[in-house]
Amino acid sequence: MAGWITAFKVIPWAELIAAAPAVVKGARQLWSSVRTQDAPPLAGQGPEAARRTLEAQVAELRQELTAASELVTSLAEQNNRLVGAVEVLRVRTRVFLVVFVIMALALVGLAIVVALK
Repeated sequence: MAGWITAFKVIPWAELIAAAPAVVKGARQLWSSVRTQDAPPLAGQGPEAARRTLEAQVAELRQELTAASELVTSLAEQNNRLVGAVEVLRVRTRVFLVVFVIMALALVGLAIVVALK
């Protein structure tokens, strides 16, 4: 049981937990801004007004793209940290398995020696 506790100490839980609210908040803001916005109709506008409307929409889309990119970057960083922690756990598990097999073989050998005496 202590091995698992040690293994879970490798994961940077404090960093993950600290970053999680910011990621969730950013995702919710992005989702709510994308979901609630309706494009203003261009029909009935003059060419200059339609151009200004389209430029405003392009600027807004660029802001949303920037926010989405920041969110994806944050998620990728968290994923990278988790992958690193999983790799450490994988190596430790392999080492524990090798040690266990060696100890099991030693125990079997010891049992054979005791049985033959």
